Amino acid sequence: MNMVAITLNRYILIAHNNIYDKVYQRKNILFMIASLWTFCFGMLTPPLLGIWGTLGLDPPSFSCTILKKDDSSPKKFLFLFGFLFPCIAIVVSYTAIYYKVKKSRMKMASHTNRTPLSVTSKGIQTKKEDMRLTRMMLIIFLGFVFSFFPLMIVNVADDQVRVPMLHVLASVLAWASAVINPFVYAFTNRQYRTAYKKLFCSTSPIRPAKGNTHSTPSRTLMTEFQYNASAAYVSKHTPLPSNDD
Repeated sequence: MNMVAITLNRYILIAHNNIYDKVYQRKNILFMIASLWTFCFGMLTPPLLGIWGTLGLDPPSFSCTILKKDDSSPKKFLFLFGFLFPCIAIVVSYTAIYYKVKKSRMKMASHTNRTPLSVTSKGIQTKKEDMRLTRMMLIIFLGFVFSFFPLMIVNVADDQVRVPMLHVLASVLAWASAVINPFVYAFTNRQYRTAYKKLFCSTSPIRPAKGNTHSTPSRTLMTEFQYNASAAYVSKHTPLPSNDD
């Protein structure tokens, strides 16, 4: 559910940037976090109170999990919901982000006069950026599926824990999902790789590169929109120099 919340945050930032600051104010963020945690814990209330299943140790899989009570348990429902809903939300959000960015770039290109050579070069560069964006989105989604799909299958198909080792391996894969995203970003984005190198391989502070930042093709969507938003904010709130000087 945390991943769903972050994905929706990215979608609003990119697709509806004009309302982002209104939606993600401090009080709203606190409310969202509280609601998210309340919802997640609420889903576990029935087994916690022993109303539908119960929580306890499952010796074969060495895990504290949801056990059956009166031959009934919400385990299958929770795993199906916890996997399918995030998958649908992530796919829809990232698809909308991709088409929003693609539409924005096409609109900008149609309103810009360039020579045939520059238009061709810009089209090739845009295509490369779109492919890089698509690849990063695909890898993030596949990482999520690879991490949680085995856990869902094992808990739904083998709810009697007939093969404990499969449950242990599936749980380890699910836990690994918390650490794979930094590696995904480093693998798919040059800017992240450069930042990691400066962070771990250099004692000098990280400084922005000189020159026009808009010419950097490896800039992520988040960085691109945050840069534009911050630039607009600075230009709007920076006072003009006085003529008295």
